[in-house]
Amino acid sequence: MKPRIIVCNLGRTGYKIFCLLRQQGAIVVGVNEQPVKGEGSDVVVGSFRAASTLLAAGIQSAHALVLAGNDDATNLAILMQARILNPQIRIISRLFNTNLGQSLDRILPDHTTMSVSALAAPVFTFAALGSRAIGQLRLFNQTWPIHEEFIDPEHPWVGKSLHDLWCDRDRMLIYYIPNNSHLDLVSAVIEGQKLDVGDRLIIATKPSIRTQRFSLYQRGMKFINSLKKFQQHGKKALLITLVLMLTIFLATLTYVSINLDNSLVDSLYFSVGMITGAGGNEKVAENAPDSIKIFTAIMMLVGAGVIGVCYALLNDFVLGTRLTEYLNATRVPQRNHYIICGLGGIGVLIAEQLHRSGYEVVVIDRDPNCRFISTVRSLRIPFVEGDASLSSVLDSVNVRQAEALLAVTSDDTANLEIALSARAIAPHLRMIVRNQDPQFGLMVQQVFDFETVLSPTEIATPAFAAAAIGGRILGNGITADSLWVALATLITANHPFCGQRVRDVATRVDFVPLYIETNSQTIHSWKLLDSLLNPGDVLYLTLPAHRLQQLWHPLSINRLPGNLSPTEKATSDR
Repeated sequence: MKPRIIVCNLGRTGYKIFCLLRQQGAIVVGVNEQPVKGEGSDVVVGSFRAASTLLAAGIQSAHALVLAGNDDATNLAILMQARILNPQIRIISRLFNTNLGQSLDRILPDHTTMSVSALAAPVFTFAALGSRAIGQLRLFNQTWPIHEEFIDPEHPWVGKSLHDLWCDRDRMLIYYIPNNSHLDLVSAVIEGQKLDVGDRLIIATKPSIRTQRFSLYQRGMKFINSLKKFQQHGKKALLITLVLMLTIFLATLTYVSINLDNSLVDSLYFSVGMITGAGGNEKVAENAPDSIKIFTAIMMLVGAGVIGVCYALLNDFVLGTRLTEYLNATRVPQRNHYIICGLGGIGVLIAEQLHRSGYEVVVIDRDPNCRFISTVRSLRIPFVEGDASLSSVLDSVNVRQAEALLAVTSDDTANLEIALSARAIAPHLRMIVRNQDPQFGLMVQQVFDFETVLSPTEIATPAFAAAAIGGRILGNGITADSLWVALATLITANHPFCGQRVRDVATRVDFVPLYIETNSQTIHSWKLLDSLLNPGDVLYLTLPAHRLQQLWHPLSINRLPGNLSPTEKATSDR
């Protein structure tokens, strides 16, 4: 039975999810407050919060509800109304408030919170690291980049056996689309099939963690650069302090010269007290000539001005923004770092992932009070306040020596301006640009020769669609217009796979096993294919989205061609 799915709010993200689900063969109904051009009875027009609208969409018989709007309050209101009308419905909510989403996931059964930013950020990160990822896969508490290998005549894997690729623990084979046959991946691996020109292979690669190692030379250079930054940021304070010291020295020398009976300490004590206004040993100047008394009066006036300016500069440097700017400037990496322009939902997640992987990061944003500033500061990631499209700001973060720049603000025009400014300064710098419109983004990439232009909506849509179809989704992707998903399924005594050998059921259902978790071990590679599935095992696999129902309905797998009786097979062939 095909799942019946309702998608609420057919905006940019919602309509993409709606179209993709329909493309995969699901029975999908859209709900929108305004008519959608080109859509007819498949879209119900009405208020999202109204029970009548949800009833018209078939909420009582629906299997899943996708809340794709960008307003958390509206999504929460629809969620509560839907649960009243159909307590058993599975709900996928798009929420910006991650804490609220986590609480709902814990409290409500069959509820999944998803975020466009959380789904898109890893792909942006992989692009910055040089991987043309088409998706992500969550395995072994790490996020693995997924990419597609198209086997052309120059590809190094031409003629290579899939048997050899299967054995590599740092690489997961996800899906195989041969050019001249319909052979599934597991059968191709067992038979030793060799890759031919035109074949497509989807793989996930284990992410690398960079180990930070600083030599004595690097530490020395960082200290010297810190001194240079201190000189730039504290030049005025140092200059006025020097003027104050010279004024005190001049006064002290004068009082010692006019009367040799005045000790150096008494003269210094009086000079400091007189210039700062604190008072001192007045006898030093009481018996002095009138000219010295006039000199003292002038020093008092000069000292008051110097002290005022000095206190103001020191107060600004220590208590104001100067010290923060200096500390940030000293922490800005000198080379091989990643510059993130825009500290929004995607920007902060990219910064966190790069930082966890051992890479040096610096963040630029116009807003010094943006809501994620505390997050980057807690990670000791340098934050620079300013307009990233200005060359002076880009120079301050050493853009010429950077590894890559990510322009990921919420403004597409600003991202383009930032990328062009950086390209003018550093022509060979890797550019990753965010753009909501994938068609316009493709033109931007071609015209300006940026490495990658990505749309968060395009990246996140398959994950929402896969979650709506069912299962605990670990990853997803689209190849040749077909949606595939990666998920974990618990083998129970009633599961259609229970008691069967992995290689046998994989070839019949056309899924690709990744690994098995048992009570005592994790099973991989060839041992995985020969393993029997027992109750309590957790099987991690990838398969086409339209075959998901076969994981939970024994009838569907029992009626696959490999399990049909001769009479049933003859009937199906006719």
